[in-house]
Amino acid sequence: MSDGTGVVQRRRLTELTSSLDLTGQPLGTTVTGMERSAQRLGRALVVVVDDRVAQGEQDDNIGPLVTELLEEAGFIVDGTVAVAGETVDIRNALNTAVIGGVDVVITVGGTGVSPRDVTPDATAGVLDRPIPGIAEALRASGLAAGAVEAGVSRGLVGVSGSTLVVNLAGSRASVRDGMATLTPLVTHVIEQLSGLETA
Repeated sequence: MSDGTGVVQRRRLTELTSSLDLTGQPLGTTVTGMERSAQRLGRALVVVVDDRVAQGEQDDNIGPLVTELLEEAGFIVDGTVAVAGETVDIRNALNTAVIGGVDVVITVGGTGVSPRDVTPDATAGVLDRPIPGIAEALRASGLAAGAVEAGVSRGLVGVSGSTLVVNLAGSRASVRDGMATLTPLVTHVIEQLSGLETA
């Protein structure tokens, strides 16, 4: 986009990553008790792909839902980033998440068939290895639950470096069903990736 949106999003990403130390912990904090236990399940980042949210024209009501579901599953959520439906902006957010060492990054929105739905296209350029089985499971469970957006989603799932990248459709029904399907699968993938790192 030719306006300042890209600059704003880069600033948000920079603020997010600069507030973390090299272990991904917020600066000036310690990890104790329950936090340490939760950390074993991994760190996550949420990327909301929505033009109006990214431009500050509309409140984000999807990012907090994904964050809540991730935290209920035992993940530590580093934050939520809103980006416009532009391939470069989405790819930059994903690359920042991968470089930042999060275990899973979940994008929400931009997975359909309209001209502005470019999240899967941007994601394809970031993935090292796709995991089509999980993407198909998300579509199948979404359709079965009546979440039409999930059924027609072109969303991808795969690994970039040691980070699992997941595209979810943007409706609340798709997010709720998708996270229910995804959580046990994500835990399994993260365990495998962690095993590779320590092997």
